[in-house]
Amino acid sequence: MPRHGKRYRELRARIDRTKAYSPNEAVVLVKELATAKFDETVEAHFRLGIDPRKSDQNVRGTVTLPHGTGKNIRVLAIAQGDKAAEAREAGADEVGDEEVIERILGGWMEFDAVVATPNMMGQVGSKLGRTLGPRGLLPNPKSGTVGMNIGEIVGQLKAGRIEFRSDKTGVVHTPIGKASFESEKLAENLQTFKTALEAARPEAARGTFVRSTYLTSTMGPSVRVAV
Repeated sequence: MPRHGKRYRELRARIDRTKAYSPNEAVVLVKELATAKFDETVEAHFRLGIDPRKSDQNVRGTVTLPHGTGKNIRVLAIAQGDKAAEAREAGADEVGDEEVIERILGGWMEFDAVVATPNMMGQVGSKLGRTLGPRGLLPNPKSGTVGMNIGEIVGQLKAGRIEFRSDKTGVVHTPIGKASFESEKLAENLQTFKTALEAARPEAARGTFVRSTYLTSTMGPSVRVAV
């Protein structure tokens, strides 16, 4: 079993493992523990009271964080004509139709999110399903990445909208910003995400929905947050 290094153990020793910190206390502490030489991402992890084996208890949704995630999201829009122009004007990094589909089939993957208009989904699904699906990049109406309002969709993604879903262990993981963010902004992003998560609670879920919450930075130890 791998052991943590001296730096990590020293950082972990600064956390009271018996305590659940308030959101404001937690973000301040996580920022202090983010001592790597790069701007670490701050992540939130929510353990939910769901049975992930049951499809009617899976959790999925989208939320636009008020202060973004700190990451420059490269958005690819697959559209034609006026809708392609709309996506480009909204800030899409790449815009195209059949030719961009062929580029992806040829191995090009320089994007973080893909959006499409409904009329393009026949080609996108049939040609790119096996390429984009396993990476979680295939446009999907449920995740809000397919629609005729493609300019609005692009704008939301560039502004910090993220998609979330529960994993096979019933945990939801999400970035809420960078360690360089002000504590107040991280706390506000955390609260906004928690509100969206609770709104996505499945009707079939029983009992306490959010069982525990932890914050951590990319290279730092986790801090328990009072839920």
